[in-house]
Order: sequence, then C-alpha cells, then structure tokens
Amino acid sequence: MRFSQLLLPTLKEDPAEAEVISHKLMLRGGFIRKLTAGVYSYLPLGLAAIRKVEQIVREEMNRAGAQELLLPMVQPADLWRESGRWEKYGPELLRFKDRHQRESCLGPTHEEVITDLVRMNIHSYRQLPVNLYQVQTKFRDEIRPRFGLMRGREFIMKDGYSFDLDEAGAELTYRKMYDAYQRIFSRCGLAFRAVEADTGTIGGSFSHEFMVLAATGEDVVVICQHCDYAANLEKATANPDEAGRSEAPKTLEKVATPGRKTVTEVCEFLQIPQENLVKTMIYLADGQPVAVLLRGDHEVQPVKLQNLLNAQEVELAEDDKILGLTGAPAGYLGPVGLKIPLVMDEAVAGMVNFVTGANESDQHLVNVNLERDFSPNHRGDIRMVNEDDRCPRCGGRLALTRGIEVGHIFKLGTNYSEALNATFLDDQGQSRHFVMGCFGIGVSRTVAAAIEQNHDRDGMIFPLPIAPFQVILLNLTPKDEVISAEAERLYQALTADGIEVLLDDRDERPGSKFKDADLIGIPIRLMVGKRFKNDGLLEIRTRADGQTSEATPAAAEAVIKEMVAAALTSTSQDHD
Repeated sequence: MRFSQLLLPTLKEDPAEAEVISHKLMLRGGFIRKLTAGVYSYLPLGLAAIRKVEQIVREEMNRAGAQELLLPMVQPADLWRESGRWEKYGPELLRFKDRHQRESCLGPTHEEVITDLVRMNIHSYRQLPVNLYQVQTKFRDEIRPRFGLMRGREFIMKDGYSFDLDEAGAELTYRKMYDAYQRIFSRCGLAFRAVEADTGTIGGSFSHEFMVLAATGEDVVVICQHCDYAANLEKATANPDEAGRSEAPKTLEKVATPGRKTVTEVCEFLQIPQENLVKTMIYLADGQPVAVLLRGDHEVQPVKLQNLLNAQEVELAEDDKILGLTGAPAGYLGPVGLKIPLVMDEAVAGMVNFVTGANESDQHLVNVNLERDFSPNHRGDIRMVNEDDRCPRCGGRLALTRGIEVGHIFKLGTNYSEALNATFLDDQGQSRHFVMGCFGIGVSRTVAAAIEQNHDRDGMIFPLPIAPFQVILLNLTPKDEVISAEAERLYQALTADGIEVLLDDRDERPGSKFKDADLIGIPIRLMVGKRFKNDGLLEIRTRADGQTSEATPAAAEAVIKEMVAAALTSTSQDHD
C-alpha cells in the first residue's frame, strides 16, 4: 500500500476525549474514529490489525477442532426468558420492539441462540462432541463507555460454545480451548497470563481469564512469583495463616474505648496488631442485612461475598441503617449477641482471643473466641488477597500486577441446556442434557490491549504478528529519481516475497515521515535516502528497540525477510 493513497488521518495532539494510551494513539494514528458514545468506525490500519488477530484466532480454533458459523445479532426475547436472563442480565442488554411489537435484543453474547440451534439439530451422542464459534459484532449498552476500544458498547468478539455428552468430555474440550488460547495470545506477540476467574453473568462452575499484562490495565491480577498460579481479585485465594491457633482461650472481657471507632484507632489504643482484631460490617444482600466478620487488616471482596450468599447484589449499609438494625453505631459492632446472620471470613477461624466491638458505643470486647462466644451462619473465603499473602499452591510470595482481560473461557455445565431443555439420546437411549463450555475473545479489545502493553512517548509499538504492515518503507527524497526508483523497486520486490509493506511516497520532510512511522508503530522501518545515492546503503530500524543498521539493498531484503519469518515462527511455536 502507498501512503499517499491510504486513508490515514493522523493527529498531532492527543484528543481531549481520550483517557488511556490506546485510545489516544488509535485516534492520533488514524486507526479509529468515534461515531457516537462507545461506537467507533475502524479505519484501514485499525481494521488491518483487527483482521490479523481474527486470522490467528481462526487458525487456532480450527486447529483445535472447532467449526466456524455466524449467528444473528438480533435475538428474540423468548429465548432469553427461557434461560432466565431477560431480566437478570440488566440494562446492558439493549432491548427493543419491532413493528409487530415483538421484543428482541442486540446480542451481547450468544449462549441462548447457540443452545437453541443445537437442540434443534443435534439429537444423538454420535454427533458429539461439537465445538462451534463465530467472529461477530456484539453490543452491550455500557452505562459509561470509555477508553476507546477497551470498553465500548459495540465491539468485535470471537465467541465459541462446546457441547459434550458428559463432564469428562467437557473437561477435555476446556483443556483444548485453554491450550488454543495460550497459542493465540502467544502468536499475537503479547505478554499475558491465564488467571482463575469468577464466572459472572455468563454463569457456570469454573473459568479462566486471559490477561494481557500492562501497567495501565484496569484489572488487578494476583500472580505467584514462584509458580504458575494466577487469579483475578474476585477469585484469588491465599495460604491460610496458622499463627495463634495453639493459644489457650482467655476470659471474655469488656473494655472502654472512648472515641475509638476505626481499626487503626482501636488497635493503637489497645496496643495490639490489626490482625488480632475482627471487624464487623453490615451489608445488605439482596436487601437483607448480614454481619460480615473480617480480620482487621483484611478487606471484603464483594464478588466473593455475593457468591457465598448466592445473592444478586451486595452493598454496605448506611450508618443510620446500621444503628436501626443493631442498636449500636458503626465502629463498635461485634458478633457476640448480634441478632442478624453472621458471615465469617475463613481467616477468622484461625484466630483466638481476638478483639471485636461490644455492640455498645465506646466499648469493645477482648478475648473473643469462635464457638464459645458466637457461631457464624455462613463461613468462607470472602476477603481480598494482598501482597503480604502466600500462594495457596506453593506457599511462595504473591504479587499484585495489572492486566487487561482479552479472553475468558467457562465451564458452563448444564446451566443453559437445562434451562432451554436441550437434550440428546445417549448410547442407552436415555435423554440427557448437553454439558456445555463457552469461550470468548475480545478481538478489537486485543488490539487496544497490545497498544497498552507496547508503546512509548512517540507512539505505538506493534508486535509484528498483528501489525497492520510489517515494514514501512520511507522514500526520504521523493523528487530524486534515483532514490524513488530504488524505493519502488524495493517495494515491489518485498511485496512479491510476501512481505506486507507500506510505502511512504509522500512529498513530506523526512522528520514528518519519521514521526508518522513511530506513531503508527510499524515494526520495521526501511529508509532510502541520500546515503543510498552516495554509498549504495539503506538504513534499517526496528521500532521496538530503536536499533539501526546499514546494508546494501540485497542484504537489506534478506535481513527483512529473515526478521519477519523469525517473528512469525517464534510466536507460533511458543505454546506448541
């Protein structure tokens, strides 16, 4: 492609609307343009990068035995009512009525549609397993779309769905998809981790998120520094602290703590570490009050709490609500004698002789003990993991880093097949529900995540496998016939060898061409200028590290072909 013929409206300044790096650079580099809130037009370079990701996805999905199809974006409400998600999914589901007043929605995902398709067309165990996927535009009516392609309302997604006859088959399919995703993101040239994750609104029993590691990521990822354990904050667990279990219980006492309400204030006043205090917080779970018991130095993880209570939503109660429910002000609450359900974090089970509120203003209890003084109604891991914790697998030190979710795989079980009565006949002639899996990749989001991970102050730095072009060829003196002829010859020769080349043939100053080349992040820059005319040498520069070298035209062609082949081969073999 010739730069002079390319639709590439670059900008010199960061757009005011852009908040994150990928959004700024994709707008500045002419990759996307905003149509309305959360909805973007993909310009040629942006679409080229997206198509590269799509191609890798298709190759690896097909390699894993999946079959591509394409499902409707418009979905009837009746299917969503069958699954129970018409109301449960919430306002992100864009609902509408057609001229006949039939209710429909724009598909944010396709579990209902694919399950309906399979129940109508697959009836015997002999047709199983089957794994189907599509690459399609989705729509989720985000309350606050932001960050460009990172959190838009309309986006391109690969979603796949598997149907097996039993759990063993579903586990095998899940593992195949896990391995395929490892290959996909490796081939994209990204640093990533697969992390254990909550299943969210999709449902199911188990899932992994695939996170591109980036300092600007909006998600916190917990990783072990000694083994391959990784999880998001909603799922991460820690090795339990056994300290204090052997201490003998002491006599329960009430002590005055005038004006001391916070954990820090109480612990300083009583001269105890925060891990010796149990704080009590009142939450509303689907509107019903519960008292949450947590070690003083720990924090509640709301999704864990929600899952433990099987609630649709949980929220902290306001101070006036707390006073009405308990008769005591916030800051002085405790489990002893409290008349509302108690939800205890697992870490409290390892504590003895700890401090709690006394359910009286300016009073606390010391030497409180589980079972003797109170018994929880619910018990489980409901706390946030932090960097002082140890890995639940190997005991190594955990670290918190940031990441961007680009893929998510789920074990759905029979959630949807039961809800939609999708069945097949097994080898005994018995009717059974399909055991399902769900596998998604944010294709357009992956491109944005690649930029978040790979950029500098001058612009994007694309990994070669998903770059819009592999080489940008700069004609630094377009009015010089000798230089222009060599630039054209190189363009034709490299293109004939299968190299994707963008020829910058514009009548612009070299400095302007250098800036645009850096901005759009093409991995390899080949320059033809006065050095070629005087000495017969070309300059090669790699965008990622800024390393430059000189070579004759023949040598430069060989070097570039080798660089491209090496980049594509190394990423495709990383997870073979």
